[in-house]
Amino acid sequence: MRRNTRRRSKTTHRAIAAAAGLALGAGGLIAVNVYASAHESGSGNSTKRAPQGQTDRALAAGAATISCPDVGARLTSVPDPARAQVDKELAALDKQVAEAYQRLRSSAGAIQQDSNFADNAIMGPLKDKRVATIDRIAIAIGRSGTKPQGLESLAPCTLRATGDQPGAGQGQNGGQEQGQGQGQGGNGGQGGNGPVAADFVDITTVQPNVTKPRQSSGASRGVFTTRCGVNENKLYNTDNIIVAPGVSNGAHHTHDYVGNQDNDAFTTNEEFAAAETSCRNQGDKSTYYWPVLRLQDGTQEFDAQQLGGGAEGNTGRILTASQVTLDFVGNPRGKVVAMPKFLRIITGDAKAFTNGTANANASWSCTGFEDRQLTDKYPVCPEGSSLVRTSRFQSCWDGRSIDSANHRSHVAFADPRTGNCPNGFKAIPQLVQRLVYDVDAPSLDDNGKSSPFYAVDGFPEQMHKPITDHGDFINVFDESLMNRMVQCINTGRKCQ
Repeated sequence: MRRNTRRRSKTTHRAIAAAAGLALGAGGLIAVNVYASAHESGSGNSTKRAPQGQTDRALAAGAATISCPDVGARLTSVPDPARAQVDKELAALDKQVAEAYQRLRSSAGAIQQDSNFADNAIMGPLKDKRVATIDRIAIAIGRSGTKPQGLESLAPCTLRATGDQPGAGQGQNGGQEQGQGQGQGGNGGQGGNGPVAADFVDITTVQPNVTKPRQSSGASRGVFTTRCGVNENKLYNTDNIIVAPGVSNGAHHTHDYVGNQDNDAFTTNEEFAAAETSCRNQGDKSTYYWPVLRLQDGTQEFDAQQLGGGAEGNTGRILTASQVTLDFVGNPRGKVVAMPKFLRIITGDAKAFTNGTANANASWSCTGFEDRQLTDKYPVCPEGSSLVRTSRFQSCWDGRSIDSANHRSHVAFADPRTGNCPNGFKAIPQLVQRLVYDVDAPSLDDNGKSSPFYAVDGFPEQMHKPITDHGDFINVFDESLMNRMVQCINTGRKCQ
């Protein structure tokens, strides 16, 4: 297996970034991820907190993580002249948290001997670094626009027990399994970063929970399908051009890519338009990407020692989907309009375990049971049934922008009951991405020893929780094909 190493002149940009101290080193664990979702109701750390005693015990046992307010989510406006610097400073915030988390993981002995060690040696210095970086962000924005107020309140971070899952039930065993089970990789899954048995549930015990808005007589009922393969080319990298442009390893986990074959942190819109595509219809050069799924079977993958892979807690065999379906569907209330070229959409929240569920949009299920969708659990599928990951992307657009400061304000979800877009937004074709995997059901009674756990790639401090699943899309359809898609959907046909 290989990474996407076709950098051409981009190598120069990477060298510049590294020289500026912005390409993250081995300590990097976290990246900026500010994702819109079906649960949009605010931003920030809206998580439930464990009692202090539980957090202290978790610290002593090495089963705690660091939770920091998401600064990027609070940036409602970033002037174009400030964007590059703000992107780099947000990446610097991530590096600071990454290094603090790495030290927390390696300091269990010191914490056991001194109950104040974590606060004095880790959390205090982290706050000081964040204060300085957040101040630089505010100054950069203020040079070209209105300086944001109140960002300094986002500097302090907190420690939390990893068994404290935000907005979710405790699952099996009362949620007490906090990364201490002996799964594949030892100490609770991926080197102590999860998953654990409590992260899984038998899909047959879940009640049907999928509802659809009633369609009006003017609904756009068609479906346009684009066929782009399952990443047979083994195109992987750990960048994220949307949330961390110009930052190598900005995702801190490995992505599968289908569609556009030239996607990394330095790809320009012009390069997207000129690139090759894995899509059957060559008019679709869009890029579709998502975090890889791994089986915790002890396999040493190509990235076992690399950033974004094993060096950052993502271990095990990368599973290639047996099927990838990319459908664009209509709106239950009316017609759709064409997406603008290079529109960026991210659905879900890769930091949902610490950020809270406001922007989570994970949907896990099994074939034959897709009327039952899970957000905070991985499904255990019965024999003969395959694992399914489904992402429904935002289907309303503000009519102006291809991106926004927080990477979500320019798009929105239609009302789940009525199908209406928010005021001022236009309905666009909705991407429905469905990934199917043939993977054996994990054994929960022995913490994945006899049949290993599977888990989505993610930032180690997120403990590989299923709620952190997410998907990314950049529209690079040529204009004529996009117009054909819209006509197909609005006239109720099935096309490809």
